[in-house]
Amino acid sequence: MFKKTTEEDSKYNHLEHMAVKELLYHINTEDKRVPLAVEKALPQIEALTHAIVQKLKKGGRLFYIGAGTSGRLGVVDASECPPTFGVPAELVVGIIAGGDLAIRKAVEFAEDSKTQGWLDLQAHAITAEDVVIGIAASGTTPYVIAALEKCNENNIHTGCISCNKNSPLAIAARFPVEVIVGSEFITGSSRMKAGTAQKLVLNMISTATMIQLGKVKGNKMVDMQLSNNKLIARGQEMLAKELNIPLDQAALLIAKYGNVRNSVKNYKQ
Repeated sequence: MFKKTTEEDSKYNHLEHMAVKELLYHINTEDKRVPLAVEKALPQIEALTHAIVQKLKKGGRLFYIGAGTSGRLGVVDASECPPTFGVPAELVVGIIAGGDLAIRKAVEFAEDSKTQGWLDLQAHAITAEDVVIGIAASGTTPYVIAALEKCNENNIHTGCISCNKNSPLAIAARFPVEVIVGSEFITGSSRMKAGTAQKLVLNMISTATMIQLGKVKGNKMVDMQLSNNKLIARGQEMLAKELNIPLDQAALLIAKYGNVRNSVKNYKQ
């Protein structure tokens, strides 16, 4: 039987009477439960990640689709892939109910549409070569569920990240990930533990996928975009260490070839 544990009453009460120290202690106590819940979902995360890697190696793309906090987390993870791993912006795409406006401001009833999610995916010319991950803490968001169901009809791989067991979203997804974190410190505030769990899973999926795609060498982001002085300096230091050359020579190579990988490749030729 489906039960929304994310909506259950908090274990704590009379929060307004707690001192700041007490509030922080209890929030931290609850947060500690999240990594353990993620650990229990590792087999599911592994299965989904394998499916993603397989599709992306064949030229497919990864889509995250969600509403509210869940949608924003997907957008954040997608937006960090190009600068971190040097991949095209269209390789990992975050879609949020209500469009870009909803990233900063709630768009009323956007998550309730059963048609808009699929329309938003179609705007990206989605195909059976792609993978779509629906993100919803409750596992009941109509916008997300309906989008995954249409993906299934069109032979598109589907996954999900939810925080309730046996939710409608998990049933709709071919590769469900269920991280059961229990009730929130503030009843129903799934931006807290559930949001943290979703962020951890997204980190794992995108990072493991990019490593499998060859975007990391050793433990270094050799394809990162050198888009500010901090990252340029990091790239120079990385290159100097890799090639055992002076920092000023590494700086010249970076300036000429654009990133660490290209600099290494051309230096060895």
